[in-house]
Amino acid sequence: MQRLQAFKYELMPDGQQQRKMSRFAGACRFVFNKAFALQKTNYEAGGKFIGYVAMAKHLTAWRNGTETPWLADAPAHPLQHALKDLEQAYKNFFAKRAAFPRFKRKGSGGSFRYPDAKQFKLDQPNARIFLPKLGWMRLRLSRPVLGEVRNATVSLRSGRWFVSIQTEREVSAPVPVAASAVGIDMGVARFATMSDGAFLAPLASFKRHEVRLARYHRRMTRKVKGSRNWHKAKARVQHLHSRIANVRQDFLHKVSSQISAQHAMVVIEDLQVRSMTASARGSSEQPGRNVRAKSGLNKAILDQGWAEFRRQLAYKMQWNGGQLITIDPRNTSRRCPECGHVDAQNRKTQAVFRCVACGHTAHADLVGAINILARGHRVAACGEDVSHARTARARRAASVKQEPAESTAQEVTHA
Repeated sequence: MQRLQAFKYELMPDGQQQRKMSRFAGACRFVFNKAFALQKTNYEAGGKFIGYVAMAKHLTAWRNGTETPWLADAPAHPLQHALKDLEQAYKNFFAKRAAFPRFKRKGSGGSFRYPDAKQFKLDQPNARIFLPKLGWMRLRLSRPVLGEVRNATVSLRSGRWFVSIQTEREVSAPVPVAASAVGIDMGVARFATMSDGAFLAPLASFKRHEVRLARYHRRMTRKVKGSRNWHKAKARVQHLHSRIANVRQDFLHKVSSQISAQHAMVVIEDLQVRSMTASARGSSEQPGRNVRAKSGLNKAILDQGWAEFRRQLAYKMQWNGGQLITIDPRNTSRRCPECGHVDAQNRKTQAVFRCVACGHTAHADLVGAINILARGHRVAACGEDVSHARTARARRAASVKQEPAESTAQEVTHA
């Protein structure tokens, strides 16, 4: 089977290379925004969508024109790929996979991509890479690059430059070493509770650095915006944000790798994190309730990184030959695993589950994990529909189908 994998390393450029990379990233951002503005103007005038081939002709005119001659200093392939990124953003919007494209803002980090492996050279023995119009550049080769190189993306994050090299290689079909199945209930007090009774404590990377981050933000607001001291204070804020994200990412990678290696089947809830973390502020006409408490809950949920954990778990289970099943989270914390009784009163507190029918008592997160695993077994065994698509209309249709059968039985009895 073919495996696409990216290997990310930190670059060690000199001052001249840093300035060039900043200009290249700015040129790609400019081309993206200019093409996006052209698309919007063309749409408002009643024109059709401008495809990549037609937009590339505009790019040639911009590079050779008198208004933007500095675009010719940047490599052509990254600029062309910026147009492809815009076209893909429109396709994702039309397919309802993403929101409508937006203009790229200056100062939010930049990137540019060399889409063909022939455009750069990788020298692994000497830990360096050659990029067009930049020359040879050393990189921190923390692990070897495996497979055939496909493309390279250079990006800026918190003042440091990185290169992500995507490769493709042939691997044998994975065979799961473990044979167990586990259900996982995600939470705030506990990051993940397993159906076997084990649980993982939350890392809370953002909460751990929240006080210092607030202090750095206050220092930045006291500086004159755009001044040298303001940029220094902003760099401190960015560095701390980067540290928070790196700690969270490291934790999620370790946890997802451990779970995917120990279990052949993992069942999790299909949580809609974006809807769960929506603001409760409301509007001036209809203000929300418990806004402060909801804001704290949203911050705690986002600090856990549930969506990233699910993404990592999905591809790592596939790499290890396992299976990841997502189920509808409805009533997983209200159903009794002993008698099957469903009632909102079964879970009166956040941590304690006590069935009002049979009196079964256990930790609420453990009960949720057990129900998640049981529902995952039903999906794997008989394909039970436990997705969000199972609406009340479908249940009503199933009940309507039973009525003719009852009337037919009555007619036979009377005959």
